Amino acid sequence: MATRAKLTLAASCVFTVSTIYVVHYMQRSQKEQMALGVEKDDERLKKKRKQEQNVLELQTQIALQQELEKTQRVSQKA
Repeated sequence: MATRAKLTLAASCVFTVSTIYVVHYMQRSQKEQMALGVEKDDERLKKKRKQEQNVLELQTQIALQQELEKTQRVSQKA
């Protein structure tokens, strides 16, 4: 085999192996990013649910306070 043919074969093998490596690396990186996105979405949904619970609790407390103020005497001392 001629030297030029050996160099061409070696170069094409190196190119092929490096292309395969880069593609696998990119796929792994994208998979990790997608997993992080799911985790962020879960965290965002938890915060939203907690905020909705807090709003509901506040509304309940306000309604209870108004009901109690109707039936009980409240003195305001500063």
